[in-house]
Amino acid sequence: MGRRRVGGGFGRGRKSRTGDEPEFDPGVDQDADPYSVARTILLDKLTGQPRTRAELADVLAEREIPDQVADEVLDRFTEVGLIDDAAFANAWVESRHRGRGLGKRALAQELRRRGVDDQLARDALEELDPDQEEQTARELVRRKLRSMRSLDRQVAMRRLLGMLARKGYPGGMAMTIIKQELDADHDEAPLLDSSGLELE
Repeated sequence: MGRRRVGGGFGRGRKSRTGDEPEFDPGVDQDADPYSVARTILLDKLTGQPRTRAELADVLAEREIPDQVADEVLDRFTEVGLIDDAAFANAWVESRHRGRGLGKRALAQELRRRGVDDQLARDALEELDPDQEEQTARELVRRKLRSMRSLDRQVAMRRLLGMLARKGYPGGMAMTIIKQELDADHDEAPLLDSSGLELE
């Protein structure tokens, strides 16, 4: 994700709503050292949660920090480890897979949107064990099936396929798991009499 340049220079005023007078950002000291301002902005944004270099570059551009200043400060933060896209990608994959059950395809899309380099994203995704990804997909299907036992098999299959597709799982894996779990769920379902009561 490239950094956008907003405005022509540090602290440049924005046009007011009437178009008569420039509207200055009250959060920017017009006489401050731009390097100091950039460092302060980055430290503030990094407090509480990690961010990618691309995200931070966008923030500096929006605050109209000059390109050269932004690049130098971002480089310095990267050198000392305050910005680490590889670590960010690894933590993101781990957290979003375990917390949201996302598959590799969805995780790759999220990393791309956050500006993570494609190679760093691939490296992080390779750390996700294929067996773990399959097991997570299987658990998602099992949980969903608990509320779908009254549905026709084909209807249930379509809904489960849609769920796994949205979560970023490949179609072949999804179809195999869903068929297996539907078969297992059918075998385990209790036999009912004509009134809907479970038979002994």
